Amino acid sequence: MNKLLVDTNILIYSIDEGSKYFQRSQNIFSDKVELYTTSKNLSEFLSVITRLPKNSLSLDDALLIIEDFTNAMTILYPNEKSFLIFQRLLRKYKPTGLKIHDYEILSIGLANQINTIATLNEKDFKEVKEIKLHNI
Repeated sequence: MNKLLVDTNILIYSIDEGSKYFQRSQNIFSDKVELYTTSKNLSEFLSVITRLPKNSLSLDDALLIIEDFTNAMTILYPNEKSFLIFQRLLRKYKPTGLKIHDYEILSIGLANQINTIATLNEKDFKEVKEIKLHNI
């Protein structure tokens, strides 16, 4: 079975029934793949959905959604190996600003032998040769 790293934007759109990306994001959860996300993705998810201008969620509601995610996928955490990969990727691609977070997420996946990511922000990952983009 294929392993798939799920990016934060997929998590956000998967709960936003008003989004044009809702159904595409929901489909990830019915694919015949092993789903993974990182602790970094979950903290980003919480940060975004608790501060949305129109439809923010309470932290308690957001944590219930996180619980659902943890039942649907495996959560990966940074470790020494992922940090070494992170440093290597930073030296190779030289991202700056917020893009550095994306490289940390990728490094955690790569440290766990996951080299395919599901995202709707393909531009964030397009240049990285070590990973493949999952078409959703």
